[in-house]
Amino acid sequence: MRRTAPAVRRRPPGSPFNTPEIPAPPAEEYAVGDRVSHDKYGLGRVLAVEQHVAVLIDFGTATYRVPAPNAKLVKL
Repeated sequence: MRRTAPAVRRRPPGSPFNTPEIPAPPAEEYAVGDRVSHDKYGLGRVLAVEQHVAVLIDFGTATYRVPAPNAKLVKL
């Protein structure tokens, strides 16, 4: 007996589930010296920026490299 793939369901044109794709917000740009807040580490200052890769931040007690995208990092 052969198994077939299930049929693809098409939604009617007036369906509320036919929503357009919402583009992601642009990634925040950081510069050396910016003050930032991190959910886990707290307040810090940007020491170095690796464009679209990571940000090196001094949080007072320690220095961390936070990789991009920085969901938990907020520019103040």
